[in-house]
Amino acid sequence: MSVPTSAEALRDLVEYMATNLVDEQEAVTVVAEQRGTTVQIDLRVPTRELGKVIGREGRIARSMRTLVMVAGSHHNVRANLDIDGNGGE
Repeated sequence: MSVPTSAEALRDLVEYMATNLVDEQEAVTVVAEQRGTTVQIDLRVPTRELGKVIGREGRIARSMRTLVMVAGSHHNVRANLDIDGNGGE
């Protein structure tokens, strides 16, 4: 069994969190790209589900970003999370 890279581990974490927040799990897209010691994670959810991921006053999104930063520090990388609606109905 191979050990996942930092980007894969962080992508899996974000995917797990996001799919448990939205109704349409199959519409969630997570892309992680590692550039040196930085991992950029892009989370895309349907526009109508965006509020469930962002939360009131951005509390859920802030918590997700904090978890990603902490998990990234365990892998000795700096992790950034961007959340966007994909315009899907």
